[in-house]
Amino acid sequence: MDDDIGRKLFWIGHSSFYIKGENATVFIDPFRIGKVNLKADIILVTHPHFDHFSREDIEKVSKNSTAIVASEGTIEGKEDKNSYIARPGFKTKISGIGIEAVPAYNVESARIGFHPKSNGWVGYVIEVDGKRFYHAGDTDKISEMEELGKLDVAMLPIGGTYTMDVDDAIEAAAMIGANATVPMHYKNLLGIEGAKAVEDKFSKEVKGATLMREVNEPTFAF
Repeated sequence: MDDDIGRKLFWIGHSSFYIKGENATVFIDPFRIGKVNLKADIILVTHPHFDHFSREDIEKVSKNSTAIVASEGTIEGKEDKNSYIARPGFKTKISGIGIEAVPAYNVESARIGFHPKSNGWVGYVIEVDGKRFYHAGDTDKISEMEELGKLDVAMLPIGGTYTMDVDDAIEAAAMIGANATVPMHYKNLLGIEGAKAVEDKFSKEVKGATLMREVNEPTFAF
């Protein structure tokens, strides 16, 4: 990851990140906010599961002008000047930040009920200061990943159970071809030893693999 992006992207933990742009700060799936003292100009929510859509954490980082972009089932279907429902294909620009909602869903039979395609839940491609960031949301490896275009950073779940595991994430990373690929959504699921094992494998097999340190230390438990 180049130094410029390293100064913009921060991992809070689990699937929660923030991107600090020159003119706006974007939070994605804020969850278990602890040491982060920033307020969000924009909050993006991928889907309504509690570890992605946390009202408590959204309130912690919100201010009166914060815009919320969220998937179906999160903001009760209400849209106004500061809230938007994101379905796959949704595009907008807020405070100079480009936002595109892209599909996120399961295809493997063992987990297809967790994130069905029919729910219309999403990941996001976010353009900040000329850099393109992809947050995959909770998803398996899906064909739509081939259509994302040039990316500076991809954030991919690797924990298995509810999303793709590390093997599928390695294949997804090759398909996407981002300059840097950050694993997420695994430490609370796999524990210390399991997390270390998948980090090692991901780092060895993904070109541009980037392990980030959490702003908030992980608890390894929900």
